[in-house]
Amino acid sequence: MSHPREPDLVPRPVPAGDAELKTPTWGLGDVVAGWFLAQVAGLATSAAVIGLSGQSIDEMSLGWLAVGNIGLWVVFLLVPVVATTVKGNGPVVDLGLRIKAWDPPVGALIGAATQFILVPLIYVPILVLLDRNGEDLSAPARDLTDRASNAFGVVVLILIVGIAAPIFEEIFYRGLMQRALQRRYGPTVGVVVTAVVFGLSHFEPLQAPGLILFGLVVGYLALRTGRLGPSIAAHVAFNLVSVGFLLASG
Repeated sequence: MSHPREPDLVPRPVPAGDAELKTPTWGLGDVVAGWFLAQVAGLATSAAVIGLSGQSIDEMSLGWLAVGNIGLWVVFLLVPVVATTVKGNGPVVDLGLRIKAWDPPVGALIGAATQFILVPLIYVPILVLLDRNGEDLSAPARDLTDRASNAFGVVVLILIVGIAAPIFEEIFYRGLMQRALQRRYGPTVGVVVTAVVFGLSHFEPLQAPGLILFGLVVGYLALRTGRLGPSIAAHVAFNLVSVGFLLASG
């Protein structure tokens, strides 16, 4: 998988009066530590929410679920920002945390197409082989949408699934993880390994193939453009298409 040289990852001369870019020293150690810290923080905030609400995860409202995800999201954001700020040139330069005017429409189109076309295609043989059906595949998402029983619930659902999760996950996975892997092992390994880790990190075995496929798509987007804008837009659309379909069919 060839790609243009990424100037934001390579020291280069800058206009007079500006500081020269540093060679980033953050890497896989920050990624591994960040991933495990995020899981621990997520479990801790979830446990705290269970204690405060007096409800199990299965009974919890969307509002409480959002609070329970705060630990995971905060770490997914803070580790990339702190690592690149302390050991590099900051998240805008090192992670490509930028957006251009065409990123939202193009990314949204790619995300929706992946959800509508590519994911169903790979699940035709998978569901047949496993003797499962579409209801099994959509069960985790359906569990969330079923909790959106009023307008407030729908807004919270969109904020959790359609806005917060895509932003924080893309910054960590396609930003920090993929670029760390790219620098050490090359672009193909960076995209593929990040996609696999991303898919498996949702801890939903049946949904993992579709998530890995989606991870490959947004990973390639981030690689080719050198920015996170397109992958974030694609992730937002990918999630919202699923939420919208389930809300409409419910």
